[in-house]
Amino acid sequence: MQRTIRTFPIDQMDDFKQHVFVWSQQFETIAWLDSNNYKQEYAAFDSALTVNEFTSIKTDYFQAFDKLKEYQSITKDYIFGYISYDVKNDVEELSSHNLDELGFSDLYFFQPQKLIFIKDNLVEFQYLKMVEDEIENDFQEIQKSETLRFEKSPSEIKIKLRIHKDEYHSKIAKVIDHIKRGDIYEANFCQEFYAENAVINPFEVYTHLNEISTPPFASFLKIDEQYLLSASPERYLKKEGNKIISQPIKGTAKRLISPIDDEKIASDLSRDEKERAENVMIVDLVRNDLSKTAKIGSVHVEELCKVYSFKQVHQMISTVVSEVEPTMHPVEIIRSTFPMGSMTGAPKVSAMKIIETLEETKRGLYSGAVGYFTPENDFDFNVVIRSILYDQEKKYISYSVGGAITAKSVPENEYEECLLKAKAMKHVLVNSNET
Repeated sequence: MQRTIRTFPIDQMDDFKQHVFVWSQQFETIAWLDSNNYKQEYAAFDSALTVNEFTSIKTDYFQAFDKLKEYQSITKDYIFGYISYDVKNDVEELSSHNLDELGFSDLYFFQPQKLIFIKDNLVEFQYLKMVEDEIENDFQEIQKSETLRFEKSPSEIKIKLRIHKDEYHSKIAKVIDHIKRGDIYEANFCQEFYAENAVINPFEVYTHLNEISTPPFASFLKIDEQYLLSASPERYLKKEGNKIISQPIKGTAKRLISPIDDEKIASDLSRDEKERAENVMIVDLVRNDLSKTAKIGSVHVEELCKVYSFKQVHQMISTVVSEVEPTMHPVEIIRSTFPMGSMTGAPKVSAMKIIETLEETKRGLYSGAVGYFTPENDFDFNVVIRSILYDQEKKYISYSVGGAITAKSVPENEYEECLLKAKAMKHVLVNSNET
């Protein structure tokens, strides 16, 4: 579908980004993707804002990929949205019967009426013809928007644990038993933290979460009364022409105040046998997944176990790439790799079956993927981790964290790693009423 494109130079881009995010609050449907200017090789833009559905698809997991394939093929335009973890049930003979207090749809994408890309010092408006006459006025309105100012949240947020510490230890022991029996090599076990009767300003909470994390794959979704506030550091899958890029994360260490100590803990992470083993297992899984759609001999590892530093943590990231035929449908590439190995374990199907029996809640959008397709059949998706999910009508907040369990895992250490990963989410929620 044809769009009208207008480009404007911007002097103070950081201020403009704040203004455009404030301006977006008036819309019922919003997708905001932000790289936080993190320097990375594979980046199409710095930020993107999309608002207002023209068309959309919302479905449960049954035949979800077939429906998405049809929708993406017919639309032939930019579409933004998410694929929840439970769409795994469409890929394999799996099911999900755990508790789900949020009730997000399993898959949702929309074709936006208004699309704004930010890169370097330029902002590009891409509007459907039906609203093209609003570009100039919207640009002026955005520039006049106030900077972010929020009122105090009216209620105190009380975070609860779905799985308490002793029970967590017991469940990890069961995972390790499965590993020792040879059922699996590794499993990503997740637990939910939640708050009931909670009232927050999602824009405020996302802003604070993003400020303390500044991750390369941050995203904010608003779909009526449901919100995703994500500070994800991880790319799931990107298609750039005929090249496919996957960048799984496995291996985490906390940041330290002293530069010398901080450098040492990053160096220790890079040499940690357990963390490297976790990462290499997932790299092997990703290589296998990519080979399903790749040209023969095109799958290779560009980077293995490289440590990248973020505000809150150091992360060990690998980059695996492949090449596909031009005729390969983009949705088929995602279907053949979903869900991402970094959030399941290996072998993938066996790990998913085991963690389904041990986890207490449905993952839903957590450990799914948020991203977009282009009119040229390219795409880019993150992994939904370090994220808060909020249903405004139900007043329910949820955030989950997980870790890779291997034969060498120590339950206490795994528990502490979960708390480290949850730290930023808890901080912004508990302190949101003090703004």
